[in-house]
Amino acid sequence: MVIRMMKYGIYFAYWEQEWGVDQKQYIEKVKKLGFDVLEISCAMLKNISTEELHEIRKRAEDAGVILTAGYGPAAGENLASSDPEVVKNAIAFYTDILKKLEILNIHTLGGGIYSYWPVDYTKPVDKAGDWARSVENVRKVGKIAGECGVDYCLEVLNRFEGYLLNTCGECKNFVEEVGVDAVKIMLDTFHMNIEEDSIVEAILLAGKRLGHFHVGENNRRLPGKGGFPWYEIGMALRAIGYEKNVVMEPFVRSGGGVGSDIKVWRDLSRGASMAQLDEDAANSVDYLRYVFGGPNSDGRSVLR
Repeated sequence: MVIRMMKYGIYFAYWEQEWGVDQKQYIEKVKKLGFDVLEISCAMLKNISTEELHEIRKRAEDAGVILTAGYGPAAGENLASSDPEVVKNAIAFYTDILKKLEILNIHTLGGGIYSYWPVDYTKPVDKAGDWARSVENVRKVGKIAGECGVDYCLEVLNRFEGYLLNTCGECKNFVEEVGVDAVKIMLDTFHMNIEEDSIVEAILLAGKRLGHFHVGENNRRLPGKGGFPWYEIGMALRAIGYEKNVVMEPFVRSGGGVGSDIKVWRDLSRGASMAQLDEDAANSVDYLRYVFGGPNSDGRSVLR
């Protein structure tokens, strides 16, 4: 019998204040810190050569690191748009990205990849119309994702960042309406804390449709540095038989494009040096392995 276990990762932007950086540099770093997975942004894949894609794949394989991808689509990449030209551009964009993910041996793409991010609330919101258009277009893109071996994971976002899918229940209905196996639910504890009546119940509701799981504290810091019930969250993941990736998405540094987009208006790292950020991340992944691992966990420590 093959025993599969959750793999643990972190998003590159934990260390960064700008999006457009060399993300390859984090492949070896995350491995040394005890992670299995590095999540990159699709933004780096827009203008990249096939040669570089192969170089990144080899670098990750040599390091024994799994790559996943995340993305917050621009308004011009909105699959829910009422503008046919925007939809045409969005489908072309995702087709290109998914083929690049296949070359990279990336099997998970997550984010608000059914709409755009962050939403401009100065414009009218047509949730019903956008829902119908997004279902139709996600169905098209989801089929391409399936052909590329990629799980197309729709992230449930809080009301301040998106309006189409705010709860797991909404996302489950949407995914069932799309009806494509590669299209799955993505949950994030930060967003769930704002929108869900119960984080545990939302995970149980997602069940086998849960394709990707992001973790971060209520304050967007690393797991173990806030107030979430991580033991209970781990129990819920085990209850649904979740065996995929658990990726930390902490944002702790203010300033720059990352700080502005994520709305980090104070230094949540509390003046941490890069070495301290590294130590905090290593401690956090140890902690998460321990609390998510259950009674037979081989977690190496608890958070220091």
